[in-house]
Amino acid sequence: MGDYYCSAHSPEVRRQEGITLTPPHIVELMVKRAQEIEPQIQRVIDPGAGTGRFTISALTAFPESIAHAIERNPALVSLLRDNLRESCIDDVVQVHQADYRDVALPKIHGRSLFLGNPPYVRHHHIDPDRKNWYCDSLRRWGINASTLAGLHAHFIVKSYQLAQPGDLICFITSAEWMDVKYGSALRNLLLKRSSEIEVSLFRRDRPIFDDAMTTSVIILARVGNGVTRLRIREINNTDEFAADSNFSDIPIERALTASSWTSLISSSGLEDWSSLASLGDLFSVHRGQVTGNNQVWVSGAYQGPLPESVLFPTVTRAKELLALSNFRLTNVKTLRTVVDLPPDFSCFDSDGEQQIRRFIRWAEKVGARNSYIASHRSPWYRVGLRSPAPIIVTYMARQPPRFVRNLANARLLNIAHGLYPREAMPNNVLDAFVSWLNKNVNVRDGRTYAGGLTKFEPREVERIRVPRISDLLSPRGQQ
Repeated sequence: MGDYYCSAHSPEVRRQEGITLTPPHIVELMVKRAQEIEPQIQRVIDPGAGTGRFTISALTAFPESIAHAIERNPALVSLLRDNLRESCIDDVVQVHQADYRDVALPKIHGRSLFLGNPPYVRHHHIDPDRKNWYCDSLRRWGINASTLAGLHAHFIVKSYQLAQPGDLICFITSAEWMDVKYGSALRNLLLKRSSEIEVSLFRRDRPIFDDAMTTSVIILARVGNGVTRLRIREINNTDEFAADSNFSDIPIERALTASSWTSLISSSGLEDWSSLASLGDLFSVHRGQVTGNNQVWVSGAYQGPLPESVLFPTVTRAKELLALSNFRLTNVKTLRTVVDLPPDFSCFDSDGEQQIRRFIRWAEKVGARNSYIASHRSPWYRVGLRSPAPIIVTYMARQPPRFVRNLANARLLNIAHGLYPREAMPNNVLDAFVSWLNKNVNVRDGRTYAGGLTKFEPREVERIRVPRISDLLSPRGQQ
């Protein structure tokens, strides 16, 4: 029935309500893992139950337990009830047609298993009152929270509100919360309100949902009053999830101070280097410039002449970097130019100044002055391109970032970041860094959004761990 519902409703329609049904084999593996950790479960709680896949599988594994299935979508509730009757378990399942955040459940003598796939809905579509509920709930535990959290975070918080010490929480979610700023509150909650946690992160290039390009993570936490053991691993597939192996035990102090939990996973080939640096120790990373109106400031629309000195060859599209096979930008002939005017025109002869003033009148006429960016800079017509960065890196794609040596001294718009050495570096060192980074940086170091895009903010690029220069230039570093 779940497959029928999905075929009748497109992923785009279902995504608005966070409806992504979990593949049955993933459901079975999660239930089996929960059973291995806690074989004595008296109650199953399935928030966002959908068509009942988790409830039915869990009651098969725990036949002596009861269940609460919570689902607010009326069509899914109807299918859920039909599935429960068909499975002959409707007499031990209480169905709640309600928002999970509003549900009250009685305390029991015994262990509860909170199990499921909390709906992924971004904060833009969450009511302000619900956002306040989320922040207030975490504040009662002494945790500062952000209103930017998605609905899946709300469901995790609600589960901890309902849970008793010793209960088990087993959820599959988008992995965003492991790295993004809003996720720090969720990470603190897990550490404060659990006794044991295991985190299994699926590789970003191995999506497990057919209709949702997202990085997935399965968290399994025993509810308690302060975590004593945190285990994290990265896995390639569901077979690796089934095996209780490849976990790294993470010191709790390290987890408390880490700005990203994916960074706690050991990076292949780095742990045995004698000394490591972060890329930010060696480079400052800055976004490319925002023009405020590419139709005006990027060459093409304006047909009049301009002095050559205000026209700068610029990387304006990520594909200009992704198309390079040798990670070296050497030719500006394929690039467009950006008009970047100085604050005053006293350095130009009369012809040059007239050309510039004609351009400014045209730009103002087509609305360039009214853009948000232009209205917040002075003078409004100055784009303010940064000096050429010796290394450029793409920051959003469905693949690892591409690091490119900027031998053409091209400028950069905000489709990529520029890496600027904190101290002067010779060309061979810059070349060595580009080679090493392209071989070793993967999508795990960034953040992946529900659409499957991996994004690297400047601070995330600066956190990438790299060999120190002396090691980088050694024969081993060139491998």
